[in-house]
Amino acid sequence: MTTGKFGAVLRRPGQARPAFLELFFDLVFVLAFFRLSEELLQHLSWTGAFETLVLLLPVLAVWVSTARFLDAFAPEHPLVQLLTMPIMFGTLVMAAATPEAFGHKGLVFAGAYLIVRAGGLAVAIFFLRGHEAQPSAVRLFFWVGVAAVPWIAGALLPGWSRGALWMTAAAVEYAAIALGFPTPRLGRSGERRLEVVVSEEHTAERYQQFFIIALGEPIVVIGLTFGSGEFGADRTAATLLAFGTTALLWRIYIHRAGALLADAMTATDNPRRVAILTIYSHVIMIAGIVAIAVADELVITHPFGHSDPAWTAVILGGPALFLAGRATFEYAVFGRVSPPRVIGALALLALTPAMKPAPPLALATTAALILAGVAAADTVRTRRFSSDS
Repeated sequence: MTTGKFGAVLRRPGQARPAFLELFFDLVFVLAFFRLSEELLQHLSWTGAFETLVLLLPVLAVWVSTARFLDAFAPEHPLVQLLTMPIMFGTLVMAAATPEAFGHKGLVFAGAYLIVRAGGLAVAIFFLRGHEAQPSAVRLFFWVGVAAVPWIAGALLPGWSRGALWMTAAAVEYAAIALGFPTPRLGRSGERRLEVVVSEEHTAERYQQFFIIALGEPIVVIGLTFGSGEFGADRTAATLLAFGTTALLWRIYIHRAGALLADAMTATDNPRRVAILTIYSHVIMIAGIVAIAVADELVITHPFGHSDPAWTAVILGGPALFLAGRATFEYAVFGRVSPPRVIGALALLALTPAMKPAPPLALATTAALILAGVAAADTVRTRRFSSDS
């Protein structure tokens, strides 16, 4: 591996453990996810769901891009720490602008996003001169530039025009990941190797930690919502159920695939495929977690209230999204999908129209029982495999 002119700022092979800088950077995403869930709660409709997804995609793109940046650079170096702070602050600005991103703060949101993405990549390109990872940073910079046109155009237009252009911009960036970032003169990124990753163990741990950060968002919502009212039996039961659901999400995530991602990235003959599916699966899972946080607030506030169809969709749809993403993650690691995840997701979707009359607490209980069934099936399968071996 070539190190280039600025070898002192590059991460050395074998530096597998995530650094305090990376954990500190992740904290800003707790706010970002909280603002996104609040935005969805206030606009709980198909339009609101679409707008929340449009805002979630660039937020996650910032994390993925910065995780790649910090995988190549030594996080203990003062210059790397200094250069990470503007990215963190820019993400904070994006989160702060989220409630009015489809209003008068659209240009703030899009501008902060493009500055963070383009600025971080420009710095990476500069310091990776002579390093074999520089072409990868150039490819990303090119595609951010392509997407910048609809990002800026959308910020200048209102309503659905903004949403359509911003979704187009996000789709361009996420499609470029699957296509290998084809760039003039540079072509596509390598089909059989990753050009930036220094340590598969480090990359895997970063995804695990980021997922835990995402789970912090429903924990915050549960605590704030429960503390804002009386501690009656119904609200206490709803709070306990919401917390139990969050614990089940954690348990299902870490089971095997969550723990063996590093081994899969090391053993596979196509690590780029694993990396692509890992990115997409975490986008789906975190979208599900944002929806689950909204459901938690609805269930704790109105445990026996009348369920609006949108409430039913978010209470059952959030766990279904999570299971769909988790199944994709399992396919990335093992090349297969265990039936309980698919069955659980399909059961949640099938029950959605039938359970419209049910109160929120009953809907949430149903979702929790299905998640518990998936977790139990994981445990039984693991014990069976252990006994067979």
